[in-house]
Amino acid sequence: MSVKFLNPTLLATFRGYLPGMVISAVVTVAAMSLADHYHAPVMLFALLLGMALNFLSKEPSSASGIDFSAKQVLRLGVALLGLRITASQVAALGWHSVAMVVLAVGLTILCGIVLARLMGFQTFFGLLTGGAVAICGASAALALAAAMPQHPLKERATLFTVISVSTLSTMAMVLYPMIAQLLALPPLQAGAFIGGTIHDVAQVVGAGYSISHEAGDAATLIKLMRVAMLLPVIALAAWLSQRHQRAQGEAGTGTRPPLLPWFAVAFAVLVAINSTGWLPASLVKAGQFASQWCLVMAMVAIGMKTHLKDILSVGWKPVALMVLETLFLAVLFYGMLVVMRF
Repeated sequence: MSVKFLNPTLLATFRGYLPGMVISAVVTVAAMSLADHYHAPVMLFALLLGMALNFLSKEPSSASGIDFSAKQVLRLGVALLGLRITASQVAALGWHSVAMVVLAVGLTILCGIVLARLMGFQTFFGLLTGGAVAICGASAALALAAAMPQHPLKERATLFTVISVSTLSTMAMVLYPMIAQLLALPPLQAGAFIGGTIHDVAQVVGAGYSISHEAGDAATLIKLMRVAMLLPVIALAAWLSQRHQRAQGEAGTGTRPPLLPWFAVAFAVLVAINSTGWLPASLVKAGQFASQWCLVMAMVAIGMKTHLKDILSVGWKPVALMVLETLFLAVLFYGMLVVMRF
């Protein structure tokens, strides 16, 4: 009954990961505490604290654990996002609402891809930024990045997207309730507008309930439907990655990757299990917290692997791209609310 029964290679690998993972976890605690105290996006604190400790990703003792946190812990966090959604929540929206959300997400991503190509960027960058704007902000950016092929600029693009979408989401949380008031939207429509256009879940909840309880409930349900769109969009990213790898001659190694990565399958399974109502509320809540923890920890690790100068050198085009995607989503969703008489 001793450690001799453990696989020596596995044990050595775990020991190699441990220092970097412990560092990432400690910084995660700090980021979440600061975000809670200052009521600011936790992903921004995670990113900034991680970047301040960039030198640790170069240390042999911690490099492998930080890399593990940036990749595998991220995938676990995405899988656990499935505990946020149930089939009954989607059904409660009605087919008009579901159609609006599906159309808004699809057209916003298409807009992002088209604009990215016109600006000289790759299709994957348009999918990354468009998906982050259309679905659920920083969480969607991290999830889509995990499904995309490796690229020297991948982490830089992911960090830029997280920073931009978090900033735009915070601005929208302040501005969109005022816009809804100027447009004289009734509470239900105002909540739908908030839930269909603001990027991050926390900002949707804050903005929706700042209008009224009815608006907050509508905003939350619409937002959860947008989060549910994460699965088909991850599948799209994985399919495009396969095509890209085959085009680059990277898929002829005898091992063909699955159409859906394991974390996307786990996401779908958890949605299905959570929809049955069998899971205790305390377990669901713990899983939701674990999801947030893993995503923040992954953001810390990605920050540690990135230099500030890389983010500052992106230029104005990526910023313009994400602003245009955000405006496109807002105008499109308001137009659908008027046309469909939600």
